[in-house]
Amino acid sequence: MLKFFRRAGAMVLALLLALPAPAVSAGRNFTIAVIPDTQTYANFRHQKAEGFPFDAADLMKQQFDYIAAHSAPRGGDIRFVAHVGDVWEHATIAIDPAHVARGFKAAPNPFLAKYFAPTTKVGTVEIPLAEEAFDKIAGLVPFGIAPGNHDYDAMWTDIRYPPFPVVDPANKRSLGVQHVGGLRSFRSTFGDRSRFFAGKPWYVASHDGGADSAQIFEAGGYRFLHIALQFNAPRSSLRWAAAVLRRYRGWPTILSTHDYLTPLGERGSDPAMDAHGIDPKDGSPQILWDELISRHDQIFLVLCGHQSGEARRRDKNAFGHDVDQLLADYQDRHQASIDAGLTPPPPLGDGWMRLLGFDMDAAVPTIRVRTYSPHYGKDSRALATYAAWYKAAERPDLTDAQFLDQSDFVLSLDDFRQRFGPGRSAP
Repeated sequence: MLKFFRRAGAMVLALLLALPAPAVSAGRNFTIAVIPDTQTYANFRHQKAEGFPFDAADLMKQQFDYIAAHSAPRGGDIRFVAHVGDVWEHATIAIDPAHVARGFKAAPNPFLAKYFAPTTKVGTVEIPLAEEAFDKIAGLVPFGIAPGNHDYDAMWTDIRYPPFPVVDPANKRSLGVQHVGGLRSFRSTFGDRSRFFAGKPWYVASHDGGADSAQIFEAGGYRFLHIALQFNAPRSSLRWAAAVLRRYRGWPTILSTHDYLTPLGERGSDPAMDAHGIDPKDGSPQILWDELISRHDQIFLVLCGHQSGEARRRDKNAFGHDVDQLLADYQDRHQASIDAGLTPPPPLGDGWMRLLGFDMDAAVPTIRVRTYSPHYGKDSRALATYAAWYKAAERPDLTDAQFLDQSDFVLSLDDFRQRFGPGRSAP
């Protein structure tokens, strides 16, 4: 009997030795999901209860279902989620008391009155839809949210910059210049005391009640820091962010904010939302670069939305190292509305989101940037009609191949190891 067990054990050992060796470094590759501008999905007017033919919120929920299913705790490789702002659509008040006290006044704007008038349905419809979506990933993966202009309590047209008598779609300035104020709704939903973040060990710092926030996560053998900054963050936010960077000195850092790049890859505010031009207390994309990003060597990646389209740029910081800056915002895409037979088709976004796949196994790490829609179940390159659907409205100057290259590309992180070391061994 003993000989039998010895022979059986030897056979099992031989079989085990014959199996291919496990990929010990597989844990060093991971994905970050980036969700831009979900406002059109949460818009109360885009739900069946308001007579819309389908619940546009389902497109947002599909995004979060996909993230949950592919999160690390469920066997996937998504380790972090960044929402770059405009979670919901409408304001709740005409102008916030703090700006009134400082002498700001609103000009009549028929366009804003028609599409973005304050409504109580923010609290009864739009915010609950957003909460339902984030509940799908809560407890599975860390995430950060950078509030966008639509997430403020008030959005109004500054009286010094009223709309033109005739709105020109090609000239955003013809809408006048809008300003925003008040974050009571955002703080109550996604602030530092909200149920999504209070007491979470990965939510490590906040400012202005959570309008600015910081998260940490481990992936690919590194400990990462993520900082989410409010729309056109004022200098007080930049000083807070600098203090957080000092606290986590040397950690590779990703910064998310709402309005930063134009669709042509320039650092500049949306002309219709030039907050710094209205109020010197507010920041701008260039101030953010000059006074924070370029001065802190550990920031290697910047994410943003707001301005419809896609763009990317790479600049050297003050230390001579690369900073990749990526824009993705799909809110003006309306193929899902066309599919539903709507005329004219309202823009929704068609479910498109970004998946940043970090390959940390090679000597030079890379990020494979993919654009994916759970609604269509395809990457941009796998959808034969992708360029036909979107190129004419977004980048008619590009060929189809060039347009696809805006949605699916690889970033080589040439100086990542030099800046952050080799990383720890994979688990």
